[in-house]
Amino acid sequence: MDKKTKTITIDGIDKKILRDLMQDARIPILEIARNVGISGAAIHQRIRKLEKSKLISGSKFIIDPKILGYSTLAFVGIYLDKAANTDDVIRALKRIPEVIECHYTTGNYSLFIKLYSLDNTHLMHILNREIQTITGVLRTESIISLNQQIDRQIHI
Repeated sequence: MDKKTKTITIDGIDKKILRDLMQDARIPILEIARNVGISGAAIHQRIRKLEKSKLISGSKFIIDPKILGYSTLAFVGIYLDKAANTDDVIRALKRIPEVIECHYTTGNYSLFIKLYSLDNTHLMHILNREIQTITGVLRTESIISLNQQIDRQIHI
């Protein structure tokens, strides 16, 4: 079981820094300093503090799967025959590159995954030949996303 998540207190300056970084992770520190009204060194120290607290971790570029031809986004609920098989199933799911998220869940499913496929035929192949053949997977239920309406991070 995971350790209890620690919480930290952030002030108004930290919030301004975080908002700038969330809008553009490549923003220069000196530009943040001008926006906030404190020195670049102070901004740098605060960012390091936020990283050390694990509130923020690195930055990343976001790839648009559609540009690479992945036009179908699906959410798949996975029913397992035994909870003891969960780790083995997750290891097998990690070997499927189209699976981009996997969550333990409450409710009907043991696992809930998010995956991209080239089209519905490709999705059917992933489900029938890759996921449903994993030892321990009883069955799956799929939901295809037609269009994403909200894409954001937690409000700071």
